[in-house]
Amino acid sequence: MAAAMELRCWGGDWGLPSVHTESLIVLAYTKFSGAKVTVSPIDWTWKTLTATVPELLCGDSAVQEPTQILNFLRKQRFNADYELSARQGADTMAYIALLEEKLRPALLHTFWVDAENYANLTRPWFASRSPFPLNFLVPSRHANTALSRILLTKGEAPLHRITEVEGKIYSDAKECLNLLSYRLGTANFFFGNSPTSLDAFVFGFVAPLYKAGLPSSPLQSHLRQLDNITRFCDNILAVYFSSDHPYG
Repeated sequence: MAAAMELRCWGGDWGLPSVHTESLIVLAYTKFSGAKVTVSPIDWTWKTLTATVPELLCGDSAVQEPTQILNFLRKQRFNADYELSARQGADTMAYIALLEEKLRPALLHTFWVDAENYANLTRPWFASRSPFPLNFLVPSRHANTALSRILLTKGEAPLHRITEVEGKIYSDAKECLNLLSYRLGTANFFFGNSPTSLDAFVFGFVAPLYKAGLPSSPLQSHLRQLDNITRFCDNILAVYFSSDHPYG
Protein backbone atom coordinates (compact mmCIF):
# COMPACT_ATOMS: atom_id res chain seq x y z
CA MET A 1 0.00 0.00 0.00
CA ALA A 2 1.35 3.40 -0.98
CA ALA A 3 2.38 5.72 1.83
CA ALA A 4 0.01 8.60 2.59
CA MET A 5 1.11 11.97 1.24
CA GLU A 6 0.71 15.31 3.00
CA LEU A 7 1.18 18.67 1.27
CA ARG A 8 2.01 21.70 3.38
CA CYS A 9 1.20 24.97 1.66
CA TRP A 10 -0.26 28.44 2.08
CA GLY A 11 -4.04 28.44 2.24
CA GLY A 12 -6.60 29.71 -0.21
CA ASP A 13 -8.52 32.92 -0.85
CA TRP A 14 -9.67 35.05 -3.80
CA GLY A 15 -11.45 32.00 -5.20
CA LEU A 16 -8.15 30.04 -5.34
CA PRO A 17 -7.09 26.92 -3.41
CA SER A 18 -3.88 28.77 -2.52
CA VAL A 19 -2.75 32.37 -3.05
CA HIS A 20 0.88 31.20 -3.28
CA THR A 21 2.28 30.48 -6.73
CA GLU A 22 4.48 27.51 -5.82
CA SER A 23 1.76 25.92 -3.69
CA LEU A 24 -0.75 26.43 -6.48
CA ILE A 25 1.52 24.71 -9.03
CA VAL A 26 1.75 21.58 -6.88
CA LEU A 27 -1.95 21.58 -5.96
CA ALA A 28 -2.88 21.75 -9.65
CA TYR A 29 -0.45 18.98 -10.61
CA THR A 30 -1.80 16.64 -7.93
CA LYS A 31 -5.27 17.12 -9.42
CA PHE A 32 -4.04 16.61 -13.00
CA SER A 33 -2.08 13.45 -12.14
CA GLY A 34 -4.63 11.91 -9.78
CA ALA A 35 -2.30 11.99 -6.77
CA LYS A 36 -4.18 11.77 -3.49
CA VAL A 37 -2.70 14.19 -0.98
CA THR A 38 -3.87 15.58 2.33
CA VAL A 39 -3.55 19.36 2.15
CA SER A 40 -2.30 20.99 5.36
CA PRO A 41 -2.30 24.80 5.20
CA ILE A 42 0.37 26.44 7.34
CA ASP A 43 -1.91 29.43 8.00
CA TRP A 44 -2.16 30.53 11.65
CA THR A 45 0.75 28.30 12.70
CA TRP A 46 4.41 28.98 13.50
CA LYS A 47 5.25 27.29 10.22
CA THR A 48 4.36 30.59 8.51
CA LEU A 49 7.85 31.67 9.61
CA THR A 50 9.78 28.41 9.83
CA ALA A 51 8.47 26.24 6.97
CA THR A 52 9.52 26.23 3.34
CA VAL A 53 6.39 25.63 1.31
CA PRO A 54 5.18 23.83 -0.59
CA GLU A 55 6.52 20.72 1.13
CA LEU A 56 5.39 17.17 0.33
CA LEU A 57 5.69 14.61 3.13
CA CYS A 58 5.54 10.92 2.24
CA GLY A 59 6.86 8.28 4.63
CA ASP A 60 10.41 9.30 5.50
CA SER A 61 10.65 11.69 2.55
CA ALA A 62 10.20 15.48 2.71
CA VAL A 63 10.39 17.19 -0.68
CA GLN A 64 10.37 20.93 -1.35
CA GLU A 65 10.21 23.12 -4.48
CA PRO A 66 7.61 22.47 -7.21
CA THR A 67 10.02 20.89 -9.70
CA GLN A 68 11.36 18.44 -7.11
CA ILE A 69 7.87 17.62 -5.84
CA LEU A 70 6.60 16.95 -9.37
CA ASN A 71 9.59 14.67 -10.01
CA PHE A 72 8.85 12.80 -6.78
CA LEU A 73 5.19 12.35 -7.78
CA ARG A 74 6.23 11.02 -11.21
CA LYS A 75 8.37 8.40 -9.48
CA GLN A 76 5.24 7.39 -7.56
CA ARG A 77 3.57 6.92 -10.97
CA PHE A 78 1.54 10.12 -10.80
CA ASN A 79 2.60 11.46 -14.18
CA ALA A 80 0.54 14.04 -16.05
CA ASP A 81 3.19 14.22 -18.79
CA TYR A 82 3.34 10.57 -19.87
CA GLU A 83 1.78 11.23 -23.30
CA LEU A 84 4.11 14.11 -24.20
CA SER A 85 6.59 13.71 -27.04
CA ALA A 86 10.26 14.58 -26.59
CA ARG A 87 9.64 17.87 -28.41
CA GLN A 88 6.73 18.71 -26.12
CA GLY A 89 8.87 17.86 -23.10
CA ALA A 90 11.52 20.28 -24.35
CA ASP A 91 8.87 22.95 -24.95
CA THR A 92 7.62 22.43 -21.40
CA MET A 93 11.05 23.17 -19.95
CA ALA A 94 11.46 26.20 -22.21
CA TYR A 95 8.14 27.74 -21.20
CA ILE A 96 8.76 27.11 -17.50
CA ALA A 97 12.10 28.88 -17.86
CA LEU A 98 10.28 31.74 -19.61
CA LEU A 99 7.85 32.05 -16.70
CA GLU A 100 10.71 32.17 -14.21
CA GLU A 101 12.72 34.73 -16.16
CA LYS A 102 10.02 37.00 -17.57
CA LEU A 103 6.94 36.75 -15.36
CA ARG A 104 8.13 35.99 -11.83
CA PRO A 105 9.97 39.32 -11.27
CA ALA A 106 6.81 41.24 -12.19
CA LEU A 107 4.67 39.09 -9.89
CA LEU A 108 7.09 39.65 -7.01
CA HIS A 109 7.02 43.39 -7.68
CA THR A 110 3.24 43.51 -8.04
CA PHE A 111 2.49 41.77 -4.75
CA TRP A 112 5.48 42.62 -2.56
CA VAL A 113 7.21 45.80 -3.80
CA ASP A 114 4.40 47.97 -5.20
CA ALA A 115 3.58 50.12 -2.17
CA GLU A 116 -0.18 50.35 -2.70
CA ASN A 117 -0.67 46.63 -3.33
CA TYR A 118 1.57 45.65 -0.42
CA ALA A 119 -0.12 48.00 2.06
CA ASN A 120 -3.69 47.21 1.05
CA LEU A 121 -3.64 43.55 0.02
CA THR A 122 -0.46 41.52 0.47
CA ARG A 123 0.73 42.61 3.91
CA PRO A 124 -2.74 42.47 5.54
CA TRP A 125 -3.44 39.03 4.03
CA PHE A 126 -0.21 37.37 5.19
CA ALA A 127 -0.32 39.16 8.55
CA SER A 128 -3.88 37.94 9.13
CA ARG A 129 -2.78 34.36 8.43
CA SER A 130 0.20 34.47 10.83
CA PRO A 131 -0.07 34.15 14.64
CA PHE A 132 1.13 36.94 16.93
CA PRO A 133 3.92 38.09 16.92
CA LEU A 134 4.75 36.57 13.53
CA ASN A 135 2.13 38.81 11.91
CA PHE A 136 4.71 41.61 12.21
CA LEU A 137 7.59 39.51 10.84
CA VAL A 138 6.27 37.29 8.05
CA PRO A 139 5.11 39.94 5.53
CA SER A 140 8.25 42.08 5.83
CA ARG A 141 10.47 39.03 5.46
CA HIS A 142 8.66 38.03 2.25
CA ALA A 143 8.87 41.61 0.95
CA ASN A 144 12.62 41.85 1.60
CA THR A 145 13.19 38.50 -0.08
CA ALA A 146 11.15 39.57 -3.11
CA LEU A 147 13.05 42.83 -3.53
CA SER A 148 16.42 41.08 -3.20
CA ARG A 149 15.40 38.45 -5.73
CA ILE A 150 14.30 41.05 -8.28
CA LEU A 151 17.51 43.05 -7.97
CA LEU A 152 19.63 39.90 -8.07
CA THR A 153 18.08 38.76 -11.36
CA LYS A 154 17.26 42.09 -13.01
CA GLY A 155 19.50 44.69 -11.38
CA GLU A 156 22.48 44.29 -13.66
CA ALA A 157 24.52 47.42 -14.43
CA PRO A 158 23.56 50.14 -15.12
CA LEU A 159 20.17 49.31 -13.49
CA HIS A 160 20.88 49.02 -9.78
CA ARG A 161 17.78 50.47 -8.10
CA ILE A 162 14.28 49.03 -8.18
CA THR A 163 12.80 52.13 -9.81
CA GLU A 164 15.23 51.69 -12.71
CA VAL A 165 14.19 48.11 -13.42
CA GLU A 166 10.41 48.46 -13.10
CA GLY A 167 9.83 49.37 -16.76
CA LYS A 168 11.88 46.42 -18.02
CA ILE A 169 10.20 44.02 -15.57
CA TYR A 170 6.69 44.87 -16.70
CA SER A 171 7.42 44.96 -20.42
CA ASP A 172 9.00 41.49 -20.12
CA ALA A 173 5.96 40.22 -18.20
CA LYS A 174 3.47 41.52 -20.76
CA GLU A 175 5.52 39.93 -23.55
CA CYS A 176 5.49 36.63 -21.64
CA LEU A 177 1.71 36.73 -21.16
CA ASN A 178 1.24 37.51 -24.85
CA LEU A 179 3.42 34.53 -25.82
CA LEU A 180 1.45 32.23 -23.53
CA SER A 181 -1.82 33.48 -25.00
CA TYR A 182 -0.56 32.91 -28.55
CA ARG A 183 0.71 29.41 -27.67
CA LEU A 184 -2.57 28.40 -26.00
CA GLY A 185 -4.77 29.67 -28.82
CA THR A 186 -8.26 28.22 -28.66
CA ALA A 187 -7.23 24.99 -26.88
CA ASN A 188 -8.26 24.12 -23.33
CA PHE A 189 -4.70 23.20 -22.37
CA PHE A 190 -1.22 23.78 -23.78
CA PHE A 191 -0.80 20.27 -25.21
CA GLY A 192 -4.28 19.23 -26.29
CA ASN A 193 -7.19 17.97 -24.23
CA SER A 194 -5.40 16.92 -21.04
CA PRO A 195 -3.48 19.16 -18.61
CA THR A 196 0.23 18.59 -18.03
CA SER A 197 2.92 20.04 -15.79
CA LEU A 198 3.14 23.13 -18.04
CA ASP A 199 -0.53 23.85 -17.40
CA ALA A 200 0.13 23.53 -13.66
CA PHE A 201 3.01 26.02 -13.83
CA VAL A 202 1.10 28.54 -15.96
CA PHE A 203 -1.92 28.26 -13.67
CA GLY A 204 0.23 28.76 -10.57
CA PHE A 205 1.89 31.86 -12.00
CA VAL A 206 -1.12 33.46 -13.62
CA ALA A 207 -4.14 32.65 -11.42
CA PRO A 208 -3.14 34.81 -8.40
CA LEU A 209 -2.56 37.80 -10.68
CA TYR A 210 -5.92 37.18 -12.34
CA LYS A 211 -7.95 36.70 -9.15
CA ALA A 212 -6.37 39.00 -6.55
CA GLY A 213 -8.19 42.22 -5.65
CA LEU A 214 -5.20 44.40 -6.47
CA PRO A 215 -5.80 48.15 -6.07
CA SER A 216 -3.02 48.98 -8.54
CA SER A 217 -1.90 46.68 -11.37
CA PRO A 218 -1.58 47.53 -15.07
CA LEU A 219 -0.25 43.97 -15.49
CA GLN A 220 -3.49 42.55 -14.11
CA SER A 221 -5.44 44.75 -16.50
CA HIS A 222 -3.33 43.44 -19.39
CA LEU A 223 -3.90 39.83 -18.31
CA ARG A 224 -7.65 40.28 -18.07
CA GLN A 225 -7.71 41.34 -21.71
CA LEU A 226 -6.27 37.94 -22.72
CA ASP A 227 -9.56 36.07 -22.75
CA ASN A 228 -8.10 32.64 -23.50
CA ILE A 229 -5.70 32.78 -20.53
CA THR A 230 -8.41 33.88 -18.08
CA ARG A 231 -10.73 31.21 -19.50
CA PHE A 232 -7.92 28.67 -19.01
CA CYS A 233 -7.73 29.61 -15.30
CA ASP A 234 -11.50 29.56 -14.83
CA ASN A 235 -11.74 26.18 -16.54
CA ILE A 236 -9.12 24.59 -14.25
CA LEU A 237 -10.85 25.99 -11.17
CA ALA A 238 -14.25 24.72 -12.34
CA VAL A 239 -13.14 21.25 -13.43
CA TYR A 240 -10.53 20.40 -10.79
CA PHE A 241 -11.33 22.48 -7.70
CA SER A 242 -15.07 23.17 -7.69
CA SER A 243 -15.81 20.18 -5.42
CA ASP A 244 -13.42 21.53 -2.79
CA HIS A 245 -14.58 24.06 -0.21
CA PRO A 246 -14.91 27.70 -1.35
CA TYR A 247 -11.81 29.85 -1.11
CA GLY A 248 -12.56 33.35 0.07
